[in-house]
Amino acid sequence: MASRYVVLDMFAGAGGLTEGFFRNDFNIVSHIEMNTHAARTLETRTLYHALHAKGHQEIYDRYYNQKTTRDEFLDECKSLDIPDSGVINCELSRVTEDSIVKKVYGRLAEIGRDDVDVIIGGPPCQAYSLIGRGRDPESMRNDPRNHLYLHYLRFINEFEPEIFVFENVPGLISARNGEIYSDFLRRIDRLGYYTNAKPQILNARDFGVLQNRKRIIFIGWKKEYDFEYPVFGCDEPPYHVWNVLKDLPELEPGAGTDGPQSYKLGCPCKYLRKYEIRNGQKSVRHHVARTHIDRDREIYRIAIQMWKEGKRLHYDDLPENLKTHKNRSSFRDRFKVVDGDGLSHAVVAHLSKDGHYFIHPDIRQARSLTVREAARLQSFPDNYLFEGPRTAQYVQVGNAVPPLMARGIAREIKILLDKV
Repeated sequence: MASRYVVLDMFAGAGGLTEGFFRNDFNIVSHIEMNTHAARTLETRTLYHALHAKGHQEIYDRYYNQKTTRDEFLDECKSLDIPDSGVINCELSRVTEDSIVKKVYGRLAEIGRDDVDVIIGGPPCQAYSLIGRGRDPESMRNDPRNHLYLHYLRFINEFEPEIFVFENVPGLISARNGEIYSDFLRRIDRLGYYTNAKPQILNARDFGVLQNRKRIIFIGWKKEYDFEYPVFGCDEPPYHVWNVLKDLPELEPGAGTDGPQSYKLGCPCKYLRKYEIRNGQKSVRHHVARTHIDRDREIYRIAIQMWKEGKRLHYDDLPENLKTHKNRSSFRDRFKVVDGDGLSHAVVAHLSKDGHYFIHPDIRQARSLTVREAARLQSFPDNYLFEGPRTAQYVQVGNAVPPLMARGIAREIKILLDKV
C-alpha cells in the first residue's frame, strides 16, 4: 500500500537505499541515476514492488526465473496499468538539471502533488574515499565528483522537502581538508534546515547486516520543526557470514550460472528467515563464480589457511614463486578472506575488478565471492534482480546502501514525518 509520504531518490544506484523506503510504504516519485545498468535494475525492482502490491508477484517471478523476456515482462506490467517506474536515467549536471527538475514535476503532477516529503541519496563516494585519495591524491582532489553534492542541494532548494537523508563515506568529513563538509553544512543552514553538525557515523552491522560498513548519514529537517536526530538502536546480529553462504551451491571457479539455481539446503537458517533474505524463493540467481588462474587459487588457499589460524596474509608471506609484483608495499594487503566466523569487511565496488580482497572462506572452493554472495552480505533479498553483465552487477552491489540499514533509517524518518 502506497504511503502519503513522497520520496525523491537521487544518485539512486541499484536501489539499496530506495529498498528501505519501499519497505516502509513510501511512494518513490522518481529515481535519478546515470548508470544504464543500475537504472534498469531500479526499474525492475520498482515494478516488482508494484506487482507485489497488486497481488501479481507471479509476473515478476516468471521474469526472475527467465521464463519470460524483459519485453514480455514490461508488457505484462503495462497491461495491469502499472504506472511508469519513475526512473530518470540521466547524469546530473548543470546542463541536465533543469530538464530533470521538469521531469520530476511531471511525475508529481501525475500523483496530484507539487512537492516531495523526503529527498534521499548520496553522490558517488569514490572522490571522498580515503582509499581513493591514497591511490591518487591529486586526481581525487580535482575529481569533478567532489561537487555533486551541489546538485543534491539544488533539488532541496527546488522541492523543499520536510526531511532529507544524505549518505556517504566517512571520508567526506576530511575530503579537501574538510572544505566540502563545512560547505555542505553552511549551505544546508542557508536553505533553512537543521542537520547533524557533529558527524553521525552509523555502522551497517547495527541494523542486522553481516558486515562492518560505516557510513556518515546526514538527516536534516526544516527549522520550523522541533526534531532531534534519531537514536538508532543496536541490532548487531548474533550470526556470522557462514549463515549467508552455507545454503548456496558450492562452486568451483568458473562454475555456476547467472540463471536460476536450486539451493543446496532446503530450509534456510534463522538469519535468512528473520531478515527475509531468502523470502520464499525456490531458486537463486547471480551465483556464478569467476575463473581464477592456478597461481591465484594457490594464494587463496594459503590465505584461507592463515585465516583459520587467526592470521592475515601479507604479500611478503608468500613463497617467491607466487610473487609477481615488485612493489611489495602497495600489494601488502592485496589478499583478504571474508571472515566466515564473524562479520565481513565492507563490500565495495572494486569487486568488479578482481576478487582478491573478497576470498570465500571455504578452502575447498578457493575462489572469490559471487555476485549473489556479495549481495547477501549487503542484505539484499535473493529475489533482487541486478540487470546488466556481471561486472556491472558487482559495481551495483558494492556501491549500494545495505537494504536492512536503509529500512531502519526509513522507519525513523516515517516516525518524524508523522509528527509534522
